[in-house]
Amino acid sequence: MDSEDGSVQLIHARNLGPHSRPRTPPPPTHRPSQTPPLERQNIQSPERRPYTGYTSSALGESWDVGSGGDLDDEDDDDLVYEDDEDEFGLPSITSMRRKRSRKTMTLKADQISYPNLLQTTSAPTLAPSPFAQPVRSNSFDIAEERNPLAYPSAKKGEGKILRPQYKDILRDPANSLHLINHPSLPLNATPKETEAHSTRISRINKFKRILQASSVSLPDLRAAAWSGVPEEVRAITWQLLLGHVPTNSERRVATLERKRKEYLDAVSQAFSTGHASSRSASSTGLPGLASQPGRRRGLDEAIWHQISIDVPRTNPHIPLYGFEATQRSLERILYVWAIRHPASGYVQGINDLATPFWQVFLGTYITDLNIESGMDPGQLPRPVLDAVEADTFWCLTKLLDGIQDNYIVAQPGIHRQVAALRDLTTRIDSGLARHFENEHVEYMQFSFRWMNCLLMRELSIRSVIRMWDTYMAEENGFSEFHLYVCAAFLVKWSEKLMKMNFQEILMFLQALPTREWTEKDVELLLSEAFIWQSLFRGSRAHLRTQNSNIPMGSLGPST
Repeated sequence: MDSEDGSVQLIHARNLGPHSRPRTPPPPTHRPSQTPPLERQNIQSPERRPYTGYTSSALGESWDVGSGGDLDDEDDDDLVYEDDEDEFGLPSITSMRRKRSRKTMTLKADQISYPNLLQTTSAPTLAPSPFAQPVRSNSFDIAEERNPLAYPSAKKGEGKILRPQYKDILRDPANSLHLINHPSLPLNATPKETEAHSTRISRINKFKRILQASSVSLPDLRAAAWSGVPEEVRAITWQLLLGHVPTNSERRVATLERKRKEYLDAVSQAFSTGHASSRSASSTGLPGLASQPGRRRGLDEAIWHQISIDVPRTNPHIPLYGFEATQRSLERILYVWAIRHPASGYVQGINDLATPFWQVFLGTYITDLNIESGMDPGQLPRPVLDAVEADTFWCLTKLLDGIQDNYIVAQPGIHRQVAALRDLTTRIDSGLARHFENEHVEYMQFSFRWMNCLLMRELSIRSVIRMWDTYMAEENGFSEFHLYVCAAFLVKWSEKLMKMNFQEILMFLQALPTREWTEKDVELLLSEAFIWQSLFRGSRAHLRTQNSNIPMGSLGPST
């Protein structure tokens, strides 16, 4: 970065007040990308088939964005946003469609025969992604993005295997407990590996005893989950802790059927109405968008516009989220949630919060729980994707119900948490707080994203999933305990931050070196957060020294 760019960032950072919302990082055209471009010129993509979603007779071509018909200039005139970048500094829908149109005309697709899942007698093999893992920076900054609407191509080959018993798991997720196979210990295993293997098996058996009870004890489940949930039992554990499924096993099947049907009906109502009005209403390639606002009932243009921008940018470093089936599923989840919660609507960052649920629940139906690469969800049976999508929607709703004031107008919840983080940092590390004060660093300038996205932009999704085990075990994990996690996360870098000036501090905190973090690093962070919560929760006194000008906030309710 040259001196001119650095000066501009410095000015913008200093002018960002406590009530201002930080802008989305500029697109890669404004600064050198840390990720080298993927070498795609030698990869031949198959002919893309329309992705059949819920109520395909009603949705029809409206879900097939950009397919069928030429994309000419007259189509672009129907869009509300015309520039190459929207107000967030992100690529507009017009520019994305133009890029995709040019790519479609230059690449000739090869016909590939896909297996028919309904006709296979054995467990189908899901084709892996053909793209190699790109070399990335040492952080998880969301500014690194994939090419919008450029989906990886599914090819035949060895990939992930769908469980033959998937229908039983669809009926009741607890049926997956009978399918757990403990990996065998290598003959040359070290004593440390032997002990870790034995401990893991003991923990899995402990969860199985709790979860297989006719009435699950939530206090026992929370106590066990605080230290982490084995991935083999994580899906059913999360659904129980969030209240998505009842603790009584006799009511579980009927409850799941009712909730999943309710979600499918909501999707059908949200999308089929806009399509049924007129085919010309979706001439832009987006379902239900009328050329004249208010003329026909269709999708909410503002909500859909932002969702369509954010979904292709979700977890760009993970191949799973580059497939069309994944992106379409997330679009439906976010849009239905937004229209059912008009007080907040869709807010940037909610897309990130859906992904841990989607990934964990999808893994339940696959023999290999590591599903971040090596499979295309679009090749799964339709009922599996329906269930994963519906369960993700309801669990996301449960999570957001506890922190919805983070996303309503003016986002008072985030402002309250940022103020509490400032107070807590003053108590824990007064030297760091004083250094921030001297450098005129506002906590809102870096911690807004920590509260809005629950640290999902700072940590890998695997680390976030482990962190959420503890959040769900806490009574108010996402609304209160997360504050102490952020405080422990900030003071962890205190020694480095004390040697930096204003600009260096903000740049460092926006691209933290957490790429190599392991589960042990996350557990250490959670343990420190628990200590701070035990010491300071509800505390208000002694937050200011005689010479400090830092105003007081609140560290949560008194206990």
